[in-house]
This record gives sequence, C-alpha cells and structure tokens, in this order.
Amino acid sequence: MSKLDSYFARKADAIAQRQADFRAHPETSLFTLTASAKVAGITGARPIRMGETVLISDSGPGLAGHALGPTAPEILLGALASCLVHTYLLQSVLLAIPIDQVEVTTSGSLDYAPVVGLPADEPSRMRDVTYTAQVESDAAPEQIEQLHAAVETTCPVLNTLRLPVEVTRV
Repeated sequence: MSKLDSYFARKADAIAQRQADFRAHPETSLFTLTASAKVAGITGARPIRMGETVLISDSGPGLAGHALGPTAPEILLGALASCLVHTYLLQSVLLAIPIDQVEVTTSGSLDYAPVVGLPADEPSRMRDVTYTAQVESDAAPEQIEQLHAAVETTCPVLNTLRLPVEVTRV
C-alpha cells in the first residue's frame, strides 16, 4: 500500500477521463500554454504570469538584482524537476507501479560571461543539465527501471530540452 493511494485514485480517474475525452475529440489534446513577464518598476524583478499564477523572477546582487525570486535559469531547472516528478506520478498510475515518494533534483551550469557582454565561443545557454530521481517504493527493481524508462520517453519538459523546438519572435 502506497502513502499516495488516495492521490493515485484521483489521478487514475482524471487520466481515464482525459483519455476518453481525447479519444472522442483528438483535436482537444493539443493545448496552447502561455506565459508573460515584464519588469516591475525600478527593482528589475520580473513578475511572470503563467495562467492565474504569478511568480517573481529576479537576479542576484551581482547583476543588480535583489534576489527576490529565482533566476530564469533556476526556473528552467525547477520546471524540469517539477515536470519529471509529475511524469513519475502519471507513469506510476499508468503502469500500476506503487510509489510512496519521488524527489527529483536537477542541476546545470551556466557561463555568465556572455550574459554580461564578454566574448564567448558559443551562445549563452545551460550546459551539463542533469537530474537524479529518488523513488521510494516497495515495487521490484525491474518495475522501478520500467518506471524510469517510461518517464524518460514521456516527460514533456525533458523532451523539449533534449529535442529542442524552434523559438520564433513574432
């Protein structure tokens, strides 16, 4: 018995309903997600609106920020960690593999030299992005490996980072 059984029951019902909806109306499975950000007055902090949620992003004092929130690269790593955890939960339900807990830690490196206008050999981007996933479960080791494999192929943020899409300014 998993500590998350009641959550998994709700999750299974929700997944079954989405599957039925998308089978009946395949065109409804494609969602357009949006986010927007702007500078907040003289602080340089950036409120990011994602749906009905607002998150404050900021720089540290080394870039004239006030550390009022995570940096954009930290948010990227946080989005990856969150999506991986959610994908573990989804796949746990779909594969009927009970888990008690899952924790994902992400990391990456970023050369700030080109960010502040110094010459660089390559464009500024996150490098060496890694994650670790700690799954607590009574399931057999081969089931946990099956779970890891399913997550690797179905996590949307992980796949977006691995198989980048073109980003166009409109």
